[in-house]
Amino acid sequence: MATVSGQISHAPMTKEEKRVIFASSLGTVFEWYDFYLAGSLAAFISKSFFSGVNPTAAFIFTLLGFAAGFAVRPFGALVFGRLGDMVGRKYTFLITIVIMGLSTCVVGFLPGYAAIGMASPVIFIAMRLLQGLALGGEYGGAATYVAEHAPANRRGFYTAWIQTTATLGLFLSLLVILGVRTAMGEDAFGAWGWRIPFVASLVLLGISVWIRMQLHESPAFERIKAEGKTSKAPLSEAFGQWKNLKIVILALIGVTAGQAVVWYTGQFYALFFLTQTLKVDGASANILIAIALLIGTPFFLFFGSLSDRIGRKPIIMAGCLIAALTYFPLFKALTHYANPALEAATAKAPIVVIANPDECSFQFNPVGTSKFTSSCDIAKSALSKAGLNYDNVAAPAGTLAQIKVGDTTIDTFDGKAADAKEAGKTFDKNLGTALKAAGYPPKADPSQINWPMTVVILTILVIYVTMVYGPIAAMLVEMFPTRIRYTSMSLPYHIGNGWFGGFLPATAFAIVAAKGNIYSGLWYPIIIALATFVIGLLFVRETKDSNIYAQD
Repeated sequence: MATVSGQISHAPMTKEEKRVIFASSLGTVFEWYDFYLAGSLAAFISKSFFSGVNPTAAFIFTLLGFAAGFAVRPFGALVFGRLGDMVGRKYTFLITIVIMGLSTCVVGFLPGYAAIGMASPVIFIAMRLLQGLALGGEYGGAATYVAEHAPANRRGFYTAWIQTTATLGLFLSLLVILGVRTAMGEDAFGAWGWRIPFVASLVLLGISVWIRMQLHESPAFERIKAEGKTSKAPLSEAFGQWKNLKIVILALIGVTAGQAVVWYTGQFYALFFLTQTLKVDGASANILIAIALLIGTPFFLFFGSLSDRIGRKPIIMAGCLIAALTYFPLFKALTHYANPALEAATAKAPIVVIANPDECSFQFNPVGTSKFTSSCDIAKSALSKAGLNYDNVAAPAGTLAQIKVGDTTIDTFDGKAADAKEAGKTFDKNLGTALKAAGYPPKADPSQINWPMTVVILTILVIYVTMVYGPIAAMLVEMFPTRIRYTSMSLPYHIGNGWFGGFLPATAFAIVAAKGNIYSGLWYPIIIALATFVIGLLFVRETKDSNIYAQD
């Protein structure tokens, strides 16, 4: 809290300040709960709201709806950041949670395609856009609100509670889904029970609104409001003035971009790699990730607290650097312990793709709508989806691509040919036979998974996440003046996490398909993390001792 002289007091947290932490964190947990439901229940949403199209297209549109929520997060940051800097932190992030809760509840009650036709998917996508906008405003509001209540020497620790909310929200959504599913049975859950977790957001909304209504405006905002120093045009002040815009740019490329790719690699890409590349069954992979998250989550608070003593910048930069230097050995170790049969087959019977390089596309396909039909793309896509390493050998123009598995050669086909469907079946059969004969496992053998070592590796990846993510809320708050703080910190955070992080799985898959090495997708987070390390090290200042009541 500020004294009359403007200096920051180091008094212990009061009951009111502790309630601020609890209310802000709890509300943000509920927002993440709402946001994750669409991804967790995509299969059921697809059948209900998109039943008017074929199942594959329906699922793609459902995932597109999920992606839309990430895409609009920066716009939510602009809309609600501006409101938060003009009207106040408390009422703005009260608005965001109401929007999130109501739009989630609408999905629970929304009639399916069979009842209202195209209005069903249109309304669903609209609700996802509203959720993304709300989430874009929520994080900046919660982080700013907590930081402006916390003692100066404890900002890192108390804002670190906000950093746990994405993980806790994911856990909460999975627990509610599992509980309802178990209680109702699969048939009832598939028919209508999947809607219950969405409708339950009404209860969570009521709790959050009631708690947040008891809170007071942040002292920093109240102070500048009383002095008549609130910003009349926070967007133009934050992004139209170079002295502020350069800090926004540095916050993005020197802090949040690296944090985002380390976060997404440690949680989301690790799960993608386990299930899609190593072919670990979904239940086992989720349990492995969940155990690692449970072990790792307290480190958010540890590194947040540590940043109060040694600074935010050293921890975030160290996290980016260590992650970039160790991703390759860690993911190779993950293969060794989670699917040793794949590792053995790769060494025994290497795979080669012989194709005309001019026919090979960069298969970047973030929403699953693009079609790759050349014989080269068909070969590489099949091997990449199977999680297999391969080398590339150039072939003359005009020849169809071939795949060599050990000493066996498999011909591909032209995806645009009239007989492509039948040729595809023959190709899949021949490739499957050759891979089986060479010892490539179609999926990971549960009995061969080394659970303790796999959990250790995943936990290390999560600890990297906590290093870069634990102190970042405090750092972003401290980088900007009070009058434009909500706006300025929210945009780089959501561009970094919504775009740099959100595109990671699709970009990594495209790199793997192009290069043929199952680990080559790691170059995306490694390059981004190293770029953030260098830029952050050279140009981003330490913020730990900043006076967040300063006006400039």
